[in-house]
Formats: sequence, structure tokens, C-alpha cells
Amino acid sequence: MVATQATDQNPATPQEIWAILRETTAKQKEHELRWEQEAIRRQEEYARRQKENEAQDAKRQEEYARRQEEDAKRQAKSEQEWAELRRQFAETKEMFDRTDRQIARNNSEMGRLRNSFGEVIEHLVAPGIRERFGDLGMDFSSGKIAANMVVSEAGKDVAEADLWLENGQTILVVEVKAKVKTKDVGKHKERLEKIRSAHDKCGDRRRILGAMAGAVFGPGQREAALEAGFFVIVQSGDTMRMDLPEGFVPKEW
Repeated sequence: MVATQATDQNPATPQEIWAILRETTAKQKEHELRWEQEAIRRQEEYARRQKENEAQDAKRQEEYARRQEEDAKRQAKSEQEWAELRRQFAETKEMFDRTDRQIARNNSEMGRLRNSFGEVIEHLVAPGIRERFGDLGMDFSSGKIAANMVVSEAGKDVAEADLWLENGQTILVVEVKAKVKTKDVGKHKERLEKIRSAHDKCGDRRRILGAMAGAVFGPGQREAALEAGFFVIVQSGDTMRMDLPEGFVPKEW
């Protein structure tokens, strides 16, 4: 026969049960309070983040609108600049066109003046030129006389003479100007030097003389031409005459 031993278990008293219930109720309320607080915190956090997101969205939209406005301004500015460039280009083209037309008119006028000046040489200076130098003992009556004579060297033009006279011993190069200037005297000296060089290279050893013919000689230009050894021919009415000092000796090139 198995023996059993009973264990004494004392049942909880009503006071203990009420204490347990009160503790449980307090913990439950504490838990509910913490849950409500956490829920409130989460709602506040959600509201805060929602507000931040809305603020960021508003800022992004504002930035997008600002960039669109700047792009529109840049586009408008670019279009204005292109319009201004097109306007300036049109004005420049018109200016060049006017310049081209003016140059064409000037060229035409210069051509007319050159022709007129050539006629002056032909009709005023050339007809009596042989006689004027004949009076000085130089005979060009049977020699060559030409206007706008071009002198070449090795196939290249090196000088041009308004009026050219020559015979078997002498070449006379006349520069004709409406108004003679000092620089014209210097250029004529250079012209004669080039002609001398070109003739030396082809074996032509004839002497070369120079003359300056002009309707008007500026102050000192007559003296400059004479000092350079040039004959001076001046206008006299509707013809030309020699204007040389006594004892004048021309320079030979």
C-alpha cells in the first residue's frame, strides 16, 4: 500500500486578491498610458514630418518656379541678343553695301578725273613740250613722245611717267601735277632712280633728265624741284612755260 502525504496549500485571502487586482489594474493603466503617450508622440512625429515634407515640397515647387522663371528670362534675353545681333548684322551689311556703292562711285569719279588729267597732259603740256626744250637746245622733234609711259624690268612694272620724251642721247621724264607738293619732288627722284636702274640693266646708257610740271606750285616746291635738278614747267594762260633761274644746270641720272 502506497502511502501519500498531503501538502498544505493556504488559499489567498480576499485582501491579497484585491491587492493583486489593484496591482494588475495599475500596471494595465500604466501600460495604456504609455501606449497613449507613444501614440501621441508618433502622431506628433508624423505631423512634424508631414509638415516638413510639405515645407520641402513647397520649397521644391518654389525653386522649380524660380528656375523656370530664370530659364524664361534667359530665353527672352537670348532672343533679344540674337535679335540685336541680327539688327547689327543688317546695319553692318547695309553700311558695307553703302561703302561698296560709294567706292564704285569714287572709282568711276577717279577714272573720270584720271581721264580728265590725261587730257590736261595731252592738251596743255604735251603740245608745246618739244618746243620748250628745243629752246634749251634739246631736240626731241624726231624722237618719241608718250603719255603714261610704263617702264618694266624683268617683266615687272617699276615706274610710270606722266610724259616721256626721248631721242638718241636723252630721255626726259616729266611728272605733271595740278598742285605740286614737296613729297611729289621726292617721289619723282625715286622714279628716276628706278628708271636709271632698269635702263642700265638693259644696256641703255642714255642720260635721263627730270621735269616737274604743275598748274600751281606750293610755297617752296619750285625751289625744291630746282634743287633736285628738275626742269620746272608752270602754267601760263592756256599753255605752259619754263620757269628756270639763270644758269640752271639739270641733274642727270
